[in-house]
Amino acid sequence: MQPPVNIVLADDQTLFADGIRSLLEQVPNITVQGIAPNGQVLIEMLQQLHPDLAILDINMPILNGLEAMKQIRQEMPKIRTIILSSYNDPHLVSLAHSYGANGYLVKTCDKYELLQSIGQVSRGENCFPKMSRMQEPEPPPFREFNLTRREKEILQLINQQLTNQQIATHLYLSIYTVETHRKNIMQKLQLKSPAALTRFLLEKGL
Repeated sequence: MQPPVNIVLADDQTLFADGIRSLLEQVPNITVQGIAPNGQVLIEMLQQLHPDLAILDINMPILNGLEAMKQIRQEMPKIRTIILSSYNDPHLVSLAHSYGANGYLVKTCDKYELLQSIGQVSRGENCFPKMSRMQEPEPPPFREFNLTRREKEILQLINQQLTNQQIATHLYLSIYTVETHRKNIMQKLQLKSPAALTRFLLEKGL
């Protein structure tokens, strides 16, 4: 028989959080003690409920998941934690690990992966994706322009039609830093306008 696991969820997407709770409550040894809509409420709930495990998103208002993670590790080190994020990003996985998370899952995972990770983390193990599987191959056209690793990341996100603000949020950078990187990219590619950058990306098949 599996030992009981008490869990607190934290996600500002109510429908998603309710769906996870419904799924987990079908498992006999799991109890979902509550759902927090942001990182600050999560901290308060953990202090009151003392669960075995917290499952939290990164993008949350008031206090994001990584900052909440850091506070949990400092103040409540016995509580195990899993980041459940929409971002399949090696940089964020590394950040989550450095902030003290015990596991990282992408929201596209299935029920089996989620339950397996909960089992591993609640037993004291860590559960992170293999970085090599998450890394996408570098597009060959990047090599000839001497772009930095960060500039390559930003160019790929531009190609996904993210705004500067969305890129800043995704990479945990200031919008000023993103704008500076974007100017440097334009200079290195010898492009003069956003339309020219769009044509470049289409021509290179990125």
